[in-house]
Amino acid sequence: MVVENITRHLEKGLSPMQAALVGAKEIGFTVLSISISLCAVFIPILLMGGIVGRLFREFAITLSVSILMSMVVSLTATPMMCARLLRAPGEVVHGRLFLATERWFARILGAYERSLALVLKHKFATLMVALSTAAATGILYYNIPKGFFPQQDTGRIMGGIQADQSTSFQTMRLRLRDFVKIVQEDPAISGASGSVGGGGTTNTGRMFLALKPVDQRNVSADQIVNRLRGKLAKVPGASLFLQPVQDIRIGGRGGNAQFQYTLQGDDSKELFQWAPVVYEKLRTLKELVDVNTDQQNQGLQANVVVDRPTAARLGVTPQMIDNTLYDAFGQRPVSTMYTDLIQYHVVLEVAPEHWQNPESLDKIQVRSSTGALVPLSAFSKFSRETTLLSVAHQGQLPSVTVTFNLAPGVAIGDAVNAIEKARDEIRLPSTMRGNFMGTAQAFKASLANEPVLLLAAFLAVYLVLGILYESLIHPVTILSTLPSAGVGALVILLITGTELSFIAFIGIILLIGIVKKNAILMIDFAIEAERRDGLTPEEAIFQACLLRFRPITMTTMAALLGGLPLALGRGAGAELRRPLGLAIVGGLIFSQILTLYTTPVIYLYMGRFSRWCRRGKDRFLGRLKGVPALES
Repeated sequence: MVVENITRHLEKGLSPMQAALVGAKEIGFTVLSISISLCAVFIPILLMGGIVGRLFREFAITLSVSILMSMVVSLTATPMMCARLLRAPGEVVHGRLFLATERWFARILGAYERSLALVLKHKFATLMVALSTAAATGILYYNIPKGFFPQQDTGRIMGGIQADQSTSFQTMRLRLRDFVKIVQEDPAISGASGSVGGGGTTNTGRMFLALKPVDQRNVSADQIVNRLRGKLAKVPGASLFLQPVQDIRIGGRGGNAQFQYTLQGDDSKELFQWAPVVYEKLRTLKELVDVNTDQQNQGLQANVVVDRPTAARLGVTPQMIDNTLYDAFGQRPVSTMYTDLIQYHVVLEVAPEHWQNPESLDKIQVRSSTGALVPLSAFSKFSRETTLLSVAHQGQLPSVTVTFNLAPGVAIGDAVNAIEKARDEIRLPSTMRGNFMGTAQAFKASLANEPVLLLAAFLAVYLVLGILYESLIHPVTILSTLPSAGVGALVILLITGTELSFIAFIGIILLIGIVKKNAILMIDFAIEAERRDGLTPEEAIFQACLLRFRPITMTTMAALLGGLPLALGRGAGAELRRPLGLAIVGGLIFSQILTLYTTPVIYLYMGRFSRWCRRGKDRFLGRLKGVPALES
């Protein structure tokens, strides 16, 4: 903007030094207003708390410092370089490209001049368009699908295996082999590995999948998960829940899916009664897939009840019974074999086929004190019953966590609303408390903070502009450009099928600082024209719009081209950057078209309102002066 303004004065016939001094002085306050108000936009982001605030604090600091440094350079080094490097128009010979673009720009400026004159003749209709844009912003924001962080394709997929709670370790090994065989048949998978057991249970396992490079598979990680889901469901007795690995995962418990809903209760018995009700209800929601629970209270256990008098008559002590059962099922290390390079542990146990059923206890024999083998069934009775495999806790209270993934095309905001509606339909007792955890909890917190963050950004910019202009009216005119940017950003997100994630919302916040420069450029020159040349407000704003059309278009195109790589980029991490670029590109395109016409009209209406307020104030003060002072 500084270079353009200096060049404009240079074209009027001033010397490079005079043009640099006059142009820098004329544009200095405008550059200061744009830079300071743009930094003010990031104040709410700097003050944000939680994990989201920590993630974006560096972003806000980097941009703010860069803007301030750019402002200093623009007002010092740039005019100096213009005075030394620029030449008068008569000393410069332009090529065909410059002349062609100048003719093209002159035609656009002429079209804008004619259309602006027409718009100023229909100011009320233009004002209604501006108000309709503000209303459309609210409607679009309310209806657009809302997310947290965009789903990434990192080239990795992780999964959790969950089988019936009575499943043995040997059966889980067979199920793992079945799952590995299925996933390795997919052409997009380059490798798979897994394990079973761990965490004190034998009916669970983990699996990790490595994907081929994107250019070799041409499908996203989510699409791979969706097409594997039906094939994996054919494996009997166990389920494999897959989810793409994300770079940003916020807290929560470890689970088989990406999002979590945790139910807590004071009494574990009541909790285990209501948790299956919630689980079955969530399984019916079309917005959710891969719904599963960590409730483990239906495991099987075998009880051995020893008749001690009978065992004593047979010469069998309780220690002998315990050692025999441990030898059979406890995997007792009994020896170590050493070789030149490695050592091997010898583990004593019965054959694996005898682990599968408690009826194997009938075949166990205990050596008595006389050396005779006595069947365990001769002095014991066997029974089978269910038992707790594990009890999870959240804080000090027992809990059950239901984890879920999102159905294709469903945003986390829609899923959260569906779960809350389902929870209300169940009517849990007051002793049961259900809350989202992890990423879903962080999403709810950010969704509640978004209106506050937006309002704080508006208020910060308004206060800064009010101080700079020493006016309460001009900041309103400047901020009137923002709804058009919001509409453009939300519309392009809808067109591209992108949800309003927090990344895109940061882009809209950034638009507050970028878009308002159009109005600042117009208003600064209109105010100066009224003061210096004595023009009417309509003549001044008309002249300012034509005079500032080039820098407005130039700066918008520069910002637009800077956002295109973000919007169109591919490769690792592109999913996180794309919503930011889309919001900036869409907001700039729509606001550039609309604010060139709405800002002059709003400037005129706000000027009328300001003059009406001054007349009302003068009449009020005049009446006060005409009232005689009261005697003490």
